[in-house]
Amino acid sequence: MNLARRALAEFAGAAALVAVVVGSGIMAADLSRDVGVQLLANSLATAAGLAVLILILGPVSGAHFNPVVSVAAWVLTRRDAVPAVRGREVAAYIPAQVAGAVAGAVLANAMFALPAVQISAHDRSAPHLLLGEVVATAGLIVVIFALARQGRAALAPVAVGGYIGAAYWFTSSTSFANPAVTLGRAFTDTFAGIAPASVPGFIAAQLAGAALGGLLLVLLYPNSPRPVSGSTHQAAADRPR
Repeated sequence: MNLARRALAEFAGAAALVAVVVGSGIMAADLSRDVGVQLLANSLATAAGLAVLILILGPVSGAHFNPVVSVAAWVLTRRDAVPAVRGREVAAYIPAQVAGAVAGAVLANAMFALPAVQISAHDRSAPHLLLGEVVATAGLIVVIFALARQGRAALAPVAVGGYIGAAYWFTSSTSFANPAVTLGRAFTDTFAGIAPASVPGFIAAQLAGAALGGLLLVLLYPNSPRPVSGSTHQAAADRPR
């Protein structure tokens, strides 16, 4: 039952995150024809929403909402006395994250009186966009796990939300940095959408970025102390099994 509750938190968090991303993109496009203003509104809403979701759901599941974060938590801490996440949790989290992301896109479409299920026509296959995803995902992994290794993981809600908000602007891809969110955004033909044909390339870039970020983290922080209270992944270490 504990694992089911944690998986539900990951489903709900991923759904809410995609609803924020897609819904704020739709609202921004409705209110302004200026793409810069649209991106600003979308990035601010996403950064704030992500910070709140991590703060609220972190004590339940660790608030990953992202398959590469779940896998990285398992790989980077599996040899610790109290790993942040275990293999069976990863196996439960990833389907919940993907299902939640799709549900969040459908919900956002419905809230704005659009067809609930759409297929995006927004092509994002250019090589420079894939490079942007590598950079965005590598940075996300470093931010999350560097805080844990510094013993300052209580700052994760602000730091992760701030990083994603900034990465909207300094990466060419506008920082999806999340395979589940990428899949979910294929189901909305709006400002935040991504064409299904572009999804595999984005996910491959995200996996490469996660590996690069993990390598950089290990080189910068070779020791892996137990996370302190407040970590995005602390709940996974402290929960009864």
